[in-house]
Amino acid sequence: MITLYDCATAPSPRRARIFLAEKGVPHETVQVDLRSGEQLGEAFRRINPQCTVPALVTDEGPVLTDNAAIAAYIEARFPQPPLLGRTPLDKADIAGWQSRIEFDGLLAIAEAFRNSSPAMANRALTGPADYAQIPELAQRGLARVKLFFATLDAHLAGRDFIAAGQFSIADITAVVAVDFARVVKVKPGDEHPHLRRWREAMQARGTMG
Repeated sequence: MITLYDCATAPSPRRARIFLAEKGVPHETVQVDLRSGEQLGEAFRRINPQCTVPALVTDEGPVLTDNAAIAAYIEARFPQPPLLGRTPLDKADIAGWQSRIEFDGLLAIAEAFRNSSPAMANRALTGPADYAQIPELAQRGLARVKLFFATLDAHLAGRDFIAAGQFSIADITAVVAVDFARVVKVKPGDEHPHLRRWREAMQARGTMG
């Protein structure tokens, strides 16, 4: 049985959780308490030395420790429905938007949050090492998040999905990014009508928990 090491309140494992739900893949779930630092303890380090979630234990034994690897594995094992694209051009479109959403969205939000939140003091980056906060990066990150929302709203005008005219991993990542932005007090407003319409449609799928 596939096992997902998860944290119900964290954005990164949420991406894997939605991907598995959309695929209908049966799996076991183990919650990791990030607030108490369980990911830094010796028990979890034996599972993932990078001290991050998600981590997915495959049927074959190896542990996958990032969303890209998890998505590639699950798509290959369970090809229907295809979430990484069908045709070569569709795959390229989805991969391009996936990368853009990760960099301009998720990483920008993390930059703003982890460099400003008192709870993240000395934990400005995930992983086993401690890093000091840089307040200027928080300011830059917030500016990037606001531009990301505007860009995504404009892109979604006349579109039901982020890429390739189909629901894909890019939509999953964008949902998580848009919701995660609340930690830096950014959310879709009246100035983002297309983004709000799309987000409501995504919620109606029933897999976004």
